[in-house]
Amino acid sequence: MTYATVNPFTGETVTRFKDATDEEVTRAIGKAQAAFESWRNTSFAERASIMQNAANLLRKDIDAYASLLTLEMGKLIGEARAEVELSANIFEYYAVHAKRLLAPESLPVANLTEGQAVLTHEPLGVLLAIEPWNFPYYQVARIIAPQLSAGNTILLKHASNVPQCAQAFEKLMKEAGLPSGAFQNVFATRSQIELILDDPRVCGVALTGSEAAGSSVAAQAGKALKKSTMELGGADAFVVLADADLDKTVNWAVFGRHWNGGQVCVSSKRMIVVDGLYESFLERYKKGVGALKAGNPTLPDTTLAPLSSQQAADDIKARIKEAVAHGATATEVGPPVPTTGAFVQPTILTDIAADNPARNWEFFGPVSMLFRAKDDDEAIAIANDSPFGLGGSVFSADPAHGARVARQISTGMVFVNHPTMVKADLPFGGIRHSGYGRELLGLGIKEFVNHKLIDIVSIDAPF
Repeated sequence: MTYATVNPFTGETVTRFKDATDEEVTRAIGKAQAAFESWRNTSFAERASIMQNAANLLRKDIDAYASLLTLEMGKLIGEARAEVELSANIFEYYAVHAKRLLAPESLPVANLTEGQAVLTHEPLGVLLAIEPWNFPYYQVARIIAPQLSAGNTILLKHASNVPQCAQAFEKLMKEAGLPSGAFQNVFATRSQIELILDDPRVCGVALTGSEAAGSSVAAQAGKALKKSTMELGGADAFVVLADADLDKTVNWAVFGRHWNGGQVCVSSKRMIVVDGLYESFLERYKKGVGALKAGNPTLPDTTLAPLSSQQAADDIKARIKEAVAHGATATEVGPPVPTTGAFVQPTILTDIAADNPARNWEFFGPVSMLFRAKDDDEAIAIANDSPFGLGGSVFSADPAHGARVARQISTGMVFVNHPTMVKADLPFGGIRHSGYGRELLGLGIKEFVNHKLIDIVSIDAPF
């Protein structure tokens, strides 16, 4: 594994970093454990102050942080600023709410002679966070803000193409006042993940990434009897019902599929349109996608980013060809994208038969799959015909109608009249091949704590 900054717009290799040695990894675990012994005993007020400091620093230097996102993974500069602000919001959320979320809970006891039962929530210790490149700050913030607030310490193994973003967050937390060793970036190799998880001082792992990565790491964690959470891929359905406001729905479809260059686990990858609106939707959707402007992601008028790397672009082009080889129709949309940089021409796939394996793929880029459904029931069936179960959306002019359909879609998140979104005060997570566990809110902060019962019982209680 090579940690390097390669500008996906220019192809220039900016800088490289050396992989960590086994000794450096082991030393980092030791520092994290030493930090945990004191950090676990800090007050919620002290932890909250540091989380708020991190939020303030992100906002103060928003342009510098955003520029680094654009440099390393090609994110549009406006979207980069939004990611920095979202990360700040997450830190701020836990600064305000962590103490309440982890407050001891009194439990009702049937026999009053048994005294008082209390459920406490105590930190586990050192955690490993394995995070992807598509949201280099947000993905890290949504695990470290709650887990540091809970009293855990964290080692970060970030994606190899965003090493400077990883370093920036380590520096951020030091500047915010976090004790040395409580959060460390480690340029670990894939083979060193097992070394980390086998160490008895490490208590769990949180991974956001691909199915393949999740399967491998979950197996390693299971073998070591360590707690894990997995936030994996998605192929979100974008269901358009017969009573949808078509113009507004199409606008959301274009945005929902193409933000962050289409490289989002919860982007709207499968458009499922009820028959009466299908042709009109397709015509307007082509027009909306065709209006996107691919180009330099640092310029504010660019609306379609390059992919994160040339390899990513080559991979998705190969997948389009494979889908066509199995019978799908691929229609390229819009003016030609630049020939330099990691761009992929926006493409719409139709005629995707039931036996076409592309129906079960996650296209991580500007590729849309369109399906025609005769009614609500068939739309729901197509939406649920996926190995993934992350997010999804339903569009209807009648919110009650949309909610009825949403309740029948088998995913961790469903939005009515909006593509799947991410916010500091909404939970995030999926089912099936999209993983398990939840991040953010109280669900996230309680994933890596010991839910310990303390039951004070009268010594004269009956046997």
